[in-house]
Amino acid sequence: MQGFNPATSFGATVAARYDDHPRGDEAAAVQFLAAIAPTKTALEFAIGTGRIALPLAARGVQVDGIELSPQMIDRLRAKAGGADLHVVCGDMSTVSTGRQYGLVYLVFNTIFNLLTVDDQINCFVNAARHLDGDGVFVVETALPHTWMPSGTSDYVHAEQVNLDSVMFDVAKYDPVTQLLAENHVRIAATGISMTPIVCRLITPGEMDLMARIAGLRMVSRFANWQGTPFDAQSTAHVSVYAR
Repeated sequence: MQGFNPATSFGATVAARYDDHPRGDEAAAVQFLAAIAPTKTALEFAIGTGRIALPLAARGVQVDGIELSPQMIDRLRAKAGGADLHVVCGDMSTVSTGRQYGLVYLVFNTIFNLLTVDDQINCFVNAARHLDGDGVFVVETALPHTWMPSGTSDYVHAEQVNLDSVMFDVAKYDPVTQLLAENHVRIAATGISMTPIVCRLITPGEMDLMARIAGLRMVSRFANWQGTPFDAQSTAHVSVYAR
């Protein structure tokens, strides 16, 4: 997508409404992460506004974070308990907190926001660097094929149809670069707004290879945060890596 800059794609406008439409599985994610942590220290890559980190910290887990967007950090800080978390502003594929953890986690497709294979590998390397001896790295994403209606590479999808507004998703996928260019378009009486994003889609198998490069191995995989077995009908995966 010409002119798209990942570093500014989660600016003030996106941060202001980021919490308006939760996915609905946040509580299950927190439950899973709290149970799987071998120790009570955790690091969230792309901590955002703290939708996972804050309830996880409320369970007694010490949670640190790395976040590229200063505006998202500001939203986190404005929430109850947000000022208590140690958050480093920077790129999750390279930045260090200077600490090690029993759990590093990256949720809600966010590894797709890294747009080159090198950056995605470096994310695994950086996660491994932050793990203590018994630590685990947890990654959650959708399966790429589920984002392509009827197997097409270009599509327009109606997301919301209301009396006074409509929202639709316009996307184009390049199988060579594995980049999905996507724009969420909202048309209302007040005007037209657009929210562009670019993602690099990767499969669980690709992630397993990235993990091996980083000195990690896949130890378990589930279809969701509830721990449903991963199989051919799964639309997403939660994968756990360790040394």
